[in-house]
Amino acid sequence: MLKKRYFKTKGECEVTFEYTTPATEVALVIEANNWEPVSMKKGKGDTFQTKVRLPMDGRYQFRYLVDKANWANDESADAYWPNEYGETNSVVDTYSAN
Repeated sequence: MLKKRYFKTKGECEVTFEYTTPATEVALVIEANNWEPVSMKKGKGDTFQTKVRLPMDGRYQFRYLVDKANWANDESADAYWPNEYGETNSVVDTYSAN
């Protein structure tokens, strides 16, 4: 699940990435930081979460890396784009509602 909060004075959008799966660890892998994995914190049940601030008015591809072995997309992504491996990446867009 994606939740967005806009900071117009800073030109940023804080995106909360949330993914639920019965796993030991989940990392967010996003092009906005050169595809470097960002560890997600495990919350209640099997839900993992992290927040990332992204520049407004952009589109960013991402995926979740589950237990260092399995790739997953976000069911609530704004779009899905094909990647070079014959699969798709989730996309979050940070265009403001105004």
